[in-house]
Amino acid sequence: MIAKQPRPKNIIGIASHFHDSSCCLLREGRIVAAIQEERLSRVKHDPRIPKAAFRYCLEAGGLNVQDVDCLAYYESPRLKIGRQIWTLLPTMDNAWELLLQLDPHRPEREIRELLGYEGPLEYVNHHMAHAASCFFLSGFNEAAVLTVDGVGEWSTGSYGYGQGKEIKILEEVRFPHSLGLLYSTITGYLGFSVNDGEYKVMGLAPYGKPVYANEIRTLVQPGENGQYRLNLKYFDFQRQDRMYSDELPDLFRQPARRSETEILSFHQDVARSLQFVLEEILLHKARYLHSVTGSRNVCMAGGVALNCVANGRILRDGPFDRMFVQPAANDAGGALGAAAVMHHRLGEPGMIDSQCHDYFGPAFSHGEICQVLSASGLAATDYIGRESDLLEATVQRLASGKVVGWFYGRMEFGPRALGARSILADPRHSGMRDRINELVKKREAFRPFAPAVLESKAHEHFDLDHPTPFMLETSQVISTLDLPAITHVDGSARVQTVSEATNERFSKLLQAFDRLTGCPILLNTSFNMRDEPIVCTPADALVCFLRSEIDSLVIEDFLLDRPVNGVEFPAIFRQMAEEHGTAAISHHVYTMF
Repeated sequence: MIAKQPRPKNIIGIASHFHDSSCCLLREGRIVAAIQEERLSRVKHDPRIPKAAFRYCLEAGGLNVQDVDCLAYYESPRLKIGRQIWTLLPTMDNAWELLLQLDPHRPEREIRELLGYEGPLEYVNHHMAHAASCFFLSGFNEAAVLTVDGVGEWSTGSYGYGQGKEIKILEEVRFPHSLGLLYSTITGYLGFSVNDGEYKVMGLAPYGKPVYANEIRTLVQPGENGQYRLNLKYFDFQRQDRMYSDELPDLFRQPARRSETEILSFHQDVARSLQFVLEEILLHKARYLHSVTGSRNVCMAGGVALNCVANGRILRDGPFDRMFVQPAANDAGGALGAAAVMHHRLGEPGMIDSQCHDYFGPAFSHGEICQVLSASGLAATDYIGRESDLLEATVQRLASGKVVGWFYGRMEFGPRALGARSILADPRHSGMRDRINELVKKREAFRPFAPAVLESKAHEHFDLDHPTPFMLETSQVISTLDLPAITHVDGSARVQTVSEATNERFSKLLQAFDRLTGCPILLNTSFNMRDEPIVCTPADALVCFLRSEIDSLVIEDFLLDRPVNGVEFPAIFRQMAEEHGTAAISHHVYTMF
């Protein structure tokens, strides 16, 4: 008699109530679905319990809520509330309203009541979830594990070692000492939005000089082993309007920059100094981690791991031969990590599949897109069954200087657009970067754009000897081609390598552009406008097309060109356009409550 094999378990992972709420479904060690709530709610960095994302994951897995065997939550609410109360105690007289909002039972209550889930619920500590999100999906048999962020429950950074199905946390750095909070504090001081503008500081840094490195070193001092400490006289994490004390502007001898005002050389120099010291500390701590693990591999996660400049520095100048950074290294990726931990705790057979791509979100059928296009009243050419013709028409537009919205297949999970929901352009055009910044993305002129390049030809144009499919490290541009639209002021670029194995149509588009122009590279930026989530649905794409200066739009097998005389959109599209740009988190302080 043949024994009946147990049914593979359906494991849901959830991250919420901080920022970048998300949900994923893991089955047999494979990611079936993963998406941030913001992509569906259209609320930037949406922190709420991910109701829409949960529904999507169930649909993608063909499940009812009763089919979920375990739900894993990405932090311990009990430990987190202890840190929140400790933080608020010094300002008790002014913090009663916040204190009354703190509730360690809120995650479970909302999971039960709002998601309708009644099964087993497990909690995974925040930094273990980060560690698992990178190591268990890296494909490495063993690796050093480094996680760095603002703050989880109490930990702000951890050093670990992963081997097989186990991760051991060797050392932690604890709140209030935090490299993530340091970076966010200076982000706010420089007049950018905390929880979102850290990318801008990283992009601004190459324009400056590290002349304030000593002042930054005054703010943070490395300690023994993996430790570092903030000089807390310069910080104030109890305030709700900023993260620094009055001492910080005195240290730099300049007042804080007000948002949207002119960026001066001083601001560029502070940004460069911050980035310089961050890299200095991370490189030092990476060497420490290598000394205690002996591994030649390193895995990284946590919000600071999205600093692609620092990642490139660690791999280039550090002791490790190979690096894997979780593409959704921020809190959204904690859902993946929590689910991965439970896969092993529940004794599920086999290892978790290595993450070779990031396309785990919704896709849309030809019929669904037809319905949306019909409702919009826009003329579109249907290229179904004629992929080569569609690619040729698209590259002709790109080569002529047009900006193209590109919508194909399942949406990316994480903050980067990787050729599923992207805005594309010719990187050889000298004015293209300014045009997209000003008229399409409507964002600051200093911010760089990333190149997507055929993996087989990346080494000819960038100082790279390995694939970088997730845009998570920078390298120098060495191409004989002039690529002004994707080359940053310091000669670097945040590269995405593209292969047919992971994104066949995007790879074919790059091949077609290479055949036409001799350039296997396209400018690739996320398909959204400033302060908005990346588009998710065909309707989202059409609204962005309506509101921006994108010239052409490819949605699966359809190609649309911007009407010369404009178009009157139906009321539902106008309403969607008017509702753009909402945000649910503070822009002044890191979301800690």
